Amino acid sequence: MATWSNFNLQNSASPLMEQIIFFHDHTLIILIMITILVGYLMINLFFNKYINRFLLDGQMIELIWTIIPTITLIFIALPSLRLLYLLDELNNPLITLKSIGHQWYWSYEYSDFNDVSFDSYMINYNKSDINNFRLLDVDNRIILPMNNQIRIMVTATDVIHSWTIPSLGVKIDANPGRLNQTNLFINRPGIFFGQCSEICGANHGFMPIMIESISIKN
Repeated sequence: MATWSNFNLQNSASPLMEQIIFFHDHTLIILIMITILVGYLMINLFFNKYINRFLLDGQMIELIWTIIPTITLIFIALPSLRLLYLLDELNNPLITLKSIGHQWYWSYEYSDFNDVSFDSYMINYNKSDINNFRLLDVDNRIILPMNNQIRIMVTATDVIHSWTIPSLGVKIDANPGRLNQTNLFINRPGIFFGQCSEICGANHGFMPIMIESISIKN
């Protein structure tokens, strides 16, 4: 989960989130290189004494500064497309979880089992309880097995919600009348937190999601 003074992305708990972090770092390095180059050129323009009153066009330099950004965009676009296809890939899920957004709580159904469903509400914060996380703790956690493909089906009953867990690299909209699908692969045990990341009304920031990842034997 995110902690104070943490400016980086959260530690990943899934292979997809690792790939998202790698792509973020890859793009950030390209942006830093562009910023340094453009900044250097602008400073040089301010402080040099070069004058050419008869310069009307420079076709070679215009060709260069068209081709170089095109190549740069290709270096960003190809890993991005690869990642988008990876995020949509779903092979032989072991278990299916259906998540239904309400104001202001989530309902869950384990579709592979008969009549396993529950509501998940945020619980009151208690300062004396060190295991209580403010605005993130729920009364009924989602229990999911680690090291297995998991299918998540997301919908809503009233307005648009967004089922988001940063450390697992999942953000999917919950639209009324529509069933969206995504996948999870949790590669370590632990408790992972998320929230509704749509601002569709009062208290929508406080629809916490809490996943407990355990081994399949348990």
